[in-house]
Amino acid sequence: MRTSLKDIVVVAVEQAVAAPYASSRLADAGARVIKIERPEGDFARNYDKLVCGQSAYFVWLNRGKESVCLDLRAEADRALLASLIAKADVFIQNLKPGSIDKLGFASADLRSRHPRLITCDISGFGEGGPFSHLKAYDLIVQAESGLCAITGTQEGPARVGVSVCDISAGMTAHAAILEALFNRERTGEGASIQVSLFDAIVDWMNVPVLQHDYSNYRTVRAGVNHPSLAPYGAYRCADGKDVIFSVQNDREWVNFCAMFLKRPDLTRQPGFADNMERLDTRGRLDEIIQARFSQLFSEEAMQELEAAGLAYGRLRDIPAVSKHPHVRRVPVKTPEGTVDVIAPAAMFNSEEPSFGPVPALGAHTDGVRRELGEEVLSVHTGAAP
Repeated sequence: MRTSLKDIVVVAVEQAVAAPYASSRLADAGARVIKIERPEGDFARNYDKLVCGQSAYFVWLNRGKESVCLDLRAEADRALLASLIAKADVFIQNLKPGSIDKLGFASADLRSRHPRLITCDISGFGEGGPFSHLKAYDLIVQAESGLCAITGTQEGPARVGVSVCDISAGMTAHAAILEALFNRERTGEGASIQVSLFDAIVDWMNVPVLQHDYSNYRTVRAGVNHPSLAPYGAYRCADGKDVIFSVQNDREWVNFCAMFLKRPDLTRQPGFADNMERLDTRGRLDEIIQARFSQLFSEEAMQELEAAGLAYGRLRDIPAVSKHPHVRRVPVKTPEGTVDVIAPAAMFNSEEPSFGPVPALGAHTDGVRRELGEEVLSVHTGAAP
């Protein structure tokens, strides 16, 4: 288990995906992450029952954490949370807009009481603007950010198949928290971080927005073809399997025409000479390319693409991905047994990571109450410790 963040304490009043993603990565690095759940638990525990009777989302994003159930409507439980935060290095929350402030844990107040504390508020649309008060889940933000508009086919828009807005917000929060921890080492000062799902994903929309703003270019939904590079997409081979390949520059285009298509004459033909011309004539170009792929079995096509120095891949379904030779897996203990999860992308010193278990609901509540109980009584009720 990595220990980069050993002795860092994170308190997370979190639910669903975005905040749990950020805190799970901190836990992976050795931080103590205390996950505050409602008495009925994080609702992500019940998204599905498909992993040994447990939610795939929850198993993925909550390893290595402590689960503490608190009813934050109760004064005693709010006092316990206040004591936890006083000892914490990082406080993360992604409750619905305004909820954490009403409970007495607004970031500005926490930062004034605890100058070294790093707070991270994750929301749908941020703290300002006309939509800031709204609940916002992943698909809503995919739609509002224009991501759905450029995803899908000409027949209609589509949702990206994973919770990409939640995940991008969690990634952004994780990076920002690490930056703030590093800055605190140098200055002694904490920070107040705000991350919204919308800001996180709309940053990823810079290319289509810049293309529109400066050239009035309209990104067309292109299925499994690239919207602004051609040729770059999926083509069906004689055995019914789809192969994806890419041409990224003029050298690759010349090699592709000569070595794969066996059509060197096509290289500088009007309509095909550069990428912008090929986008305009994509229909004609695809007919030529598809005719060549139809003559080859998928393995033959990939061999020829590799010989031409081109990038290529297979259009895999989920069962095939599960058996992919490059998928790295690591075991994680859960209340219902050990589960093999896909490993995080970053490797340190070529070693596979190991993780703490996924907690049962409230598994650490009594321990944390005992740990802080006398202090809470002393500070908040005046009772003798």
